[in-house]
Amino acid sequence: MPMRARGNGMLLVLAAVAIAGLLVTTEQALGAEQSYEPPRTADDRPDLNGIWQALGSAHWNIEGHAAQPGPVVALGAIGAIPGGLGVVEGGSIPYQPWAVAQKQENSENWVTADPVVKCYMPGVPRATYMPFPFQIVQTPDHVLITYEFASSSRIIYMSQPDFESPFDTWMGHSRGHWEGDTLVVDVTAQVGDTWFDSAGNFHSNALHVIERYTPISPNALRYEVVIEDPNVFTRAWTMSMPLYRRLDENVQLLEFKCVEFVEELLYGHLRKDPVR
Repeated sequence: MPMRARGNGMLLVLAAVAIAGLLVTTEQALGAEQSYEPPRTADDRPDLNGIWQALGSAHWNIEGHAAQPGPVVALGAIGAIPGGLGVVEGGSIPYQPWAVAQKQENSENWVTADPVVKCYMPGVPRATYMPFPFQIVQTPDHVLITYEFASSSRIIYMSQPDFESPFDTWMGHSRGHWEGDTLVVDVTAQVGDTWFDSAGNFHSNALHVIERYTPISPNALRYEVVIEDPNVFTRAWTMSMPLYRRLDENVQLLEFKCVEFVEELLYGHLRKDPVR
């Protein structure tokens, strides 16, 4: 057998072994997720209490993206935007044609247009994967989620399925129920001013979000989100990611009241020079 053919054959064998190993590892991980029995609360529901945080770069861009320079040149590498594989199933968001142009405009002006730059509450689902922790406090009738960023919070109503919000808010109106070990949250009545990330991915006030929180290990949740907005997208679409329990000693949410950090950005142009 020629040396080149023999070498190619060996590469094929190694590739096949690697793929087989990856498949086995994936199957084992999926099996572990499906067989995991989470601890229970007094009312026999999965115990989600704790402080959690998403890892990754979805807060920069929920779609796949390469690393790129940041907006402040003086910060160099520490101000750059890391790459990410994306969390959107299928890879891309199904925008309507007009919305593609709007997303591009948002992206080009995100430093001044991104709502979280101005310390506005990030909305759902963005609050979940901001680079800040959040805490879940669980009772039979309500689930409270409080976020470190901008001291945002929301109440999930577990026993009032017909309770409607009379108006739109930044964090929306959340109603929840259990499907097996999964907490399912229906989120409506959000203002149309929030974004999904700093890349300019956006929605309107017709946004409808379905969240699913599923325990997959003692220290991890699977977070899945279905997004619907007939004003902006051609169909519903999904994103998913893991959430990790913070295991730091004495872990707690700290204050990040960012209003004072943006006063100059928002109101600096109104300041007058003192009279001499």
